[in-house]
Amino acid sequence: MSGLLAAARYLTLVPFPGRDHAPMEALGRSAVWFPIVGIGLGVVLALVDRLTSRLFPPLLAALLTVTVWKLVTGGLHLDGLADCLDGLVGRDPEHRLAIMRDSRIGAFGAMGLILFLMLEIVALAELAPAVRGRALLAAPVIARATPAVLARLFRPARPDGQGAAFHVGVRASAVALGLAIALVAATLSLGWLGVATAAAGLLAAVALAAFVARRLGGITGDVLGAAVELAELAVLLTVTAWASRRL
Repeated sequence: MSGLLAAARYLTLVPFPGRDHAPMEALGRSAVWFPIVGIGLGVVLALVDRLTSRLFPPLLAALLTVTVWKLVTGGLHLDGLADCLDGLVGRDPEHRLAIMRDSRIGAFGAMGLILFLMLEIVALAELAPAVRGRALLAAPVIARATPAVLARLFRPARPDGQGAAFHVGVRASAVALGLAIALVAATLSLGWLGVATAAAGLLAAVALAAFVARRLGGITGDVLGAAVELAELAVLLTVTAWASRRL
């Protein structure tokens, strides 16, 4: 249970008991619990969506649901996404990593976050309420299975960064179990479509990590966070594309 609590404290702003900041290597060992935290987050989002959908029009309801989504997670992965977008404009790997370490957000990061959040909000608003709730159950679980996968597939860009420490702690069993949990949760939520959404989320995360790894010489903690966000968006877009073809 200590691993589950460490994962929940890191991935959310919920004040669970224990130390506020576990070492990244310990979080790597807790990666097997990340999809379980995703299940809890999905349940919260589905309940929030049910409430907002009854009170407000679809677009406003989607905006409020996404707002709660990012607040509960503390914008942790959005920060990684913004850093990655800013860093990719650097002239070489060292310069890109230096930009990503800078806490200030640049033009590319700001524009990217705005467009990314708009995509999530509109994709969610386009779904019928029943489908939207099921998509919200699946997306956080699938996305939180990806950090362990990427940590095993790609080497760290820096030997002393958070990504490197996380990489050391991740076990192969965490990858297999995390993917199994994500696939089961997605299938229970969306039926056969869940398999497609799980594949879309995983492929989006791997494609992002592969692209960034070529630019940086490896991946960082920011890349893991960006991959979580991209996987969630890929799930929403896949469900929205499926729903639009049925109309």
